[in-house]
Amino acid sequence: MADLHAKNIADFLASQSNKSTLRFITCGSVDDGKSTLIGRLLFESKAIFDDQLVCLETESRQYGTQGEKIDLALLLDGLQSEREQGITIDVAYRFFATDKRRFIVADTPGHEQYTRNMATGASTADVAVILIDARKGVLTQTRRHSRIVAMMGIRHVVLAVNKMDLVGFSQDTFTTIVADYQAFARDLGFESVRAMPLSGLGGENVLQLSPQMPWYAGPSLMAYLDTVDVSRSSQRQAFRMPVQWVNRPNLDFRGFCGTLAEGRIQAGDAIRVLPSGVQTRVKQVWCGFDEATQAEAGDAVTLTLVDEVDASRGDLLVAVDQPVEVAEQFEARLLWMHEHAMTLGRQYWLKLASKEVTATVTDIKYRVDVNTGAQLAAKSLGLNEIACVNLSTSAPLVFEPYGINRVLGSFILIDKLSFETVGAGILDFALRRASNIHWQALEVNKQARAAQKMQRPQCIWMTGLSGSGKSTIANLLEKRLHAQGMHTYLLDGDNVRHGLNRDLGFTEADRVENIRRVAEVARLMVDAGLVVLVSFISPFKSERAMARSLFEPEEFTEVFVDTPLAECEMRDVKGLYAKARRGELKNFTGIDSPYEAPDTPEVHLLTQDRTAEACVDELMRGIKVAVER
Repeated sequence: MADLHAKNIADFLASQSNKSTLRFITCGSVDDGKSTLIGRLLFESKAIFDDQLVCLETESRQYGTQGEKIDLALLLDGLQSEREQGITIDVAYRFFATDKRRFIVADTPGHEQYTRNMATGASTADVAVILIDARKGVLTQTRRHSRIVAMMGIRHVVLAVNKMDLVGFSQDTFTTIVADYQAFARDLGFESVRAMPLSGLGGENVLQLSPQMPWYAGPSLMAYLDTVDVSRSSQRQAFRMPVQWVNRPNLDFRGFCGTLAEGRIQAGDAIRVLPSGVQTRVKQVWCGFDEATQAEAGDAVTLTLVDEVDASRGDLLVAVDQPVEVAEQFEARLLWMHEHAMTLGRQYWLKLASKEVTATVTDIKYRVDVNTGAQLAAKSLGLNEIACVNLSTSAPLVFEPYGINRVLGSFILIDKLSFETVGAGILDFALRRASNIHWQALEVNKQARAAQKMQRPQCIWMTGLSGSGKSTIANLLEKRLHAQGMHTYLLDGDNVRHGLNRDLGFTEADRVENIRRVAEVARLMVDAGLVVLVSFISPFKSERAMARSLFEPEEFTEVFVDTPLAECEMRDVKGLYAKARRGELKNFTGIDSPYEAPDTPEVHLLTQDRTAEACVDELMRGIKVAVER
């Protein structure tokens, strides 16, 4: 009997391994019935165990919305807050199978607030089931989700007109909604849009065609999912594997671990390591603890190589005769996923596969109107807005356009201070290849210039509110240093706005660009061997961190000129604070624009009840600019 059970299990596993896997998502506006529809699919396909069903019956009585009936949506809405509010918040993944296929379905939220979670589910899906409430028709969130689906490369869409039972199974209602959606989606680039009238609650047209809608010829939703062809073109089959980890358990083994993004690999294959370009061959392919004859896309493997090559996390292994591009400037499509607006010039972490670099959005080419598709001018991006942008990275990225490779063409942006994911996007093409521009080697370098001046070049960055005394202290400090024979230059916020930054205003985006330019100028001055003093409000931590990153650790001193707001207002001879209080001066730091005080400045000057000379005395003790003469 035991042998029989073992044989049955082995036969079952063998049958499952031969099936293809389809990943799909359900999306659309809030309360369109996404969770209920997936619950119905799971229930009808016998993917619910008996103990789950008993538990579901109990929870339906406590949280359900269907009276005495089982609420199938609770199979997906597992969070306490989801059940209490009757909405989907996070992405819920479920697995089920039919005789023909295996499925991984992502139930994504419909609320605009959780659009970022919907984009996460769409990023790995092959098919999107976009639900529309038959009573409401095509809504703004329907259009937004459709644009995200198109952006994420999904080419097959099921337009599921749900809750047909609430409109009397009306064919006219269905036809009108389908016509509205097709007119909207005409330019989104979908290969197919299959419209279906459904009732997820009653199971109409879900597994079997419904007698309630004889005017619909089919197929049912499950029949479509069982047969839709999502095979990928042959141009996407070259071997690519991002290195996630170098496995070195002992001196005799050095393996490169990762998941194949594309193609196949086997022992003896010639490969190239990027971005270095070094060539070698595969010695062994390991899947777990077992050596394998070959691996293909989606497999997690460890590769050993014939030669001792230098490769680490973030590098890419590719087929030797089919390399990929290396670039540092890109055109990309970006979905902004954070309440705080995206600002041009601000630095973020960009993560692509296993590689992390600093990235900046240098230009917003246009923002997309989610309803009409119109291309609108924009200087920043708000929550859930989609745009075409130019990106610049601090180091070359090995990539492929998203249309060819989803793994090597998709990225996320991460805030450098909070480490929150703030954006997600796809790379369309390179604007400039990394090999086009190189650093020019100069024989007279920073060390030589500093030695000639007999000083230690440094950037002394003073930050604080308007009226805190930054300029006064910076001016006195420069006089002291100049008297000691130091070679200095003072960059003052007001003075710089008369020339270099005269084109910038005081919006957040302009403030970010203001500091970026000044930081780059200060870096050049330090490279010239100077002691450069920077006196700017510089209200944002992220931009001060960006400025610091341009210098060597001993070359940057942050000085917080700490003066209470009330004291700054009392000192305000220009009357700027009074104008800001009256609403006559917008985006004024400390009034209607925030100031983010430094957490750990090298020098913290408390200026209230102290003279500027006393502050300079303290500052002189906190900086190191002199060298032995």
